[in-house]
Amino acid sequence: MQKRPIFIGGPCAMESYELSLDIAKTLKNISEKLGFDYYLKSSFDKANRSSWDSFRGPGLYRACEWFRLLKEEIHDIKIVTDVHESNQPEKLIDFVDVIQIPAFLCRQTDLIRTAAETGKTINIKKGQFLSPYEMQSVLDKCRHFNATDIWFTERGTFFGYNNLVVDMKSLKIMRDMGVTVIFDATHSIQKPSKDIIDKTSGDGDVEFSESLMRAAAAVKIDGYFAEVHPSPATALSDKSRLLKLDDIEGILERVLPIHKLVHSY
Repeated sequence: MQKRPIFIGGPCAMESYELSLDIAKTLKNISEKLGFDYYLKSSFDKANRSSWDSFRGPGLYRACEWFRLLKEEIHDIKIVTDVHESNQPEKLIDFVDVIQIPAFLCRQTDLIRTAAETGKTINIKKGQFLSPYEMQSVLDKCRHFNATDIWFTERGTFFGYNNLVVDMKSLKIMRDMGVTVIFDATHSIQKPSKDIIDKTSGDGDVEFSESLMRAAAAVKIDGYFAEVHPSPATALSDKSRLLKLDDIEGILERVLPIHKLVHSY
């Protein structure tokens, strides 16, 4: 039987419990209606911000309480969150289903080891600085530490300064390694640090997210990642590349036929 496509979605950073709850309920309902396997994603600490005074999130311990409440409030909700330090994965065991390793940390051996030791699914974002072939070494580390359910997420590759490009070959190369492959439709359109140079808040081309998601679907992947907010302009993190909550159902409806077609043969 063909597996349901994965959809990972949520606000970039956890701004409040109430916002996380509203977004999770909405996205889970949309996903169930369309046939996606939904995971709420949000960060408890945006530890790699460009500016020292950028919003980072509620922190690990408050987020664990919010994750616990979300699990109680929403039946069968599955949660993804990212870690930055090797002592964090064990603290999340009772609260999340997938531990995500950020792109800049994808080769950190101790972080991979402690994530693997939880027994949870591990989602590793491919570093912007790596070719897809180099992710084989990351996979070898995961397997050495007995990780069994391993996801790789493509989020673009450096294309000169302050720009990313998506090489669609990367998706097939990583899928041929035998891992679950996810396409990140919002970070792939990032223009790293461009806001600092231009003194603006614009650091993404969000109008390209849906087109890239549909292109990735045609390559035959397992799932899709998008950061979502009901009001991107007022979001406290990554506002210029968030997809609007009201638009998600239509985007997924247009991606789904392509996904189903390529998985039918």
